[in-house]
Amino acid sequence: MNVRLGINPLTWSNDDLPRLGSDISLATCLAEASAAGYDGVELGHKFPRDPTILGPLLAEHRLALVSGWYSLRLMTRDAAAEFAAMQPHLHLLAALGSDVMVCAEVTACTHSDPRAPLSARPVLPRSDSRLFYRRMSELATMMRDVGMRLAYHHHVGTIIQSGDDVDRLMAGCDDPVELLLDTGHLTFGGADPVAAAKDYAERVAHVHCKDVRQGVLATVLNEDASFLDAVVRGVFTVPGDGCVDYPAVFEPLRQAGYTGWMVVEAEQDPTVADPVTCATSGHRALSRLTTG
Repeated sequence: MNVRLGINPLTWSNDDLPRLGSDISLATCLAEASAAGYDGVELGHKFPRDPTILGPLLAEHRLALVSGWYSLRLMTRDAAAEFAAMQPHLHLLAALGSDVMVCAEVTACTHSDPRAPLSARPVLPRSDSRLFYRRMSELATMMRDVGMRLAYHHHVGTIIQSGDDVDRLMAGCDDPVELLLDTGHLTFGGADPVAAAKDYAERVAHVHCKDVRQGVLATVLNEDASFLDAVVRGVFTVPGDGCVDYPAVFEPLRQAGYTGWMVVEAEQDPTVADPVTCATSGHRALSRLTTG
């Protein structure tokens, strides 16, 4: 596969739970990501948002900027207002050569609340869905007109979590709305990442590769724990260390000619899961899977 391998800084520090990895510097994260063999990194909360500062910092470590999460609020504002609000983020990505933006609707989200049980996640009301999909389509078109692709990130604890949620989003939105295929969140949400890859390979703009420890997942679902509790307990891991069938996920993407980024994004507690070990293992697994 003609792809580039990247990593998310969640291996070193967590945006939603800042106490994880709070002692690990950005310089350490970038140096270790580069040493593990990655071509690029996604944004994290420790990254400067000024391209004249971040650009040279990434170049020092021979890393590209892959993309970065943007929190959508299309349930409460229209596409024009959202497009205006995202301009600083869009300009940062574009200035550093990224052409894909990771986007997720965060209205009423629960994934960043350590007290919110998994069952409390928000659901998109059918009565609001048509307006939401229309706004999403309009926003994606505006972004595409300036050279940026919208990669929608289905995410546990948000209104687009389950396989059915993803299906309705893809069916309800125009083609400029593309999919961020996240193997970990699909599995956590009860969906099949292989089926999603087959169904939407032509509309996949970005891929997050995190594996799932099936035993931990079963436990946190049974306990109705919070998403962040599941993360701390190690529900996610790097590709090749869990239950996701990556060869089967990648084959439809290969057949569709996917040429974007494959990003290791396995948030864990760095005091338990050594970042260097995880980053190196994840890179080795993805290299084998994408070049074999």
